[in-house]
Amino acid sequence: MIDMTLKNYKDKIDMRLDILLGETESNYKTVVESARYSLFAGGKRIRPVLLLEFYKLFGGEDDCAYNFACAVEMIHTYSLIHDDLPCMDNDDMRRGKPSNHKKYGETTALLAGDALLTESFGVAARTIGIKSDYLVKAMAYLSANAGISGMIGGQVIDTLGEYETTEELLYEIYNLKTAALIKTACVCGAILGGASEEEQKKVALFAQKLGIAFQIIDDILDREGTEEKLGKPIGSDLKNQKITIVDILGIEECRKRAKDLTDEAMLILDSFEKDSTVIKEITEYLLVRDY
Repeated sequence: MIDMTLKNYKDKIDMRLDILLGETESNYKTVVESARYSLFAGGKRIRPVLLLEFYKLFGGEDDCAYNFACAVEMIHTYSLIHDDLPCMDNDDMRRGKPSNHKKYGETTALLAGDALLTESFGVAARTIGIKSDYLVKAMAYLSANAGISGMIGGQVIDTLGEYETTEELLYEIYNLKTAALIKTACVCGAILGGASEEEQKKVALFAQKLGIAFQIIDDILDREGTEEKLGKPIGSDLKNQKITIVDILGIEECRKRAKDLTDEAMLILDSFEKDSTVIKEITEYLLVRDY
């Protein structure tokens, strides 16, 4: 059931993205090709789907929020392009294809990521049919969580290696680097749908737990997954001598932590009066995924 739901959403999101970042024959077409290469490389679109579902949960009509959902996916894609660069994680493959910098070179890949980040805010600003104060608040939330106090901050802590790697530090990195954008998707959907401040706080707590569980499963898959399903070589953390929560807690304890966080997230969803069935299905799916 959830597979079909995600596919239907993905088809609509991809159609909108194709319009928002269309092909061009201009002199700068290479950077557009590069951005589109990664944008349409086969992602599951979990973040925009979560945004759209939380928007609906609080009374929104989903078509109105598609631009904002696409903006979040553009930011996610930019982060993947930059993550793969030699100065960051130095990964040669992404989703079963050569990483952006392997196909287009480091300079173009860097600029393609910059372009997606910059264009995303213009795309979000062109969201129509939603109260302007909701839209402004959501854009501010998006900026904060994609920026220094969110995704960028997490990446800095992760890459500079200036601190002793502890369980507490890893949770801080996971909360900023991974959970921040998942939280952005969920909370922005709630904001755009007209959720109250208290409801937004509950959504943020749900998303934080979901995001950390998501990263723990990612770390497990980097050790136990298959290259065929993941679309990239496994063991990249070991190759880069990066300590993850798996090294500190072990596989079985990590699975337990991810399950506990998922259960806690589900309890938060139960506190909402309206139907959150699809969000629950996504939450369960992310726990048991193998890619």
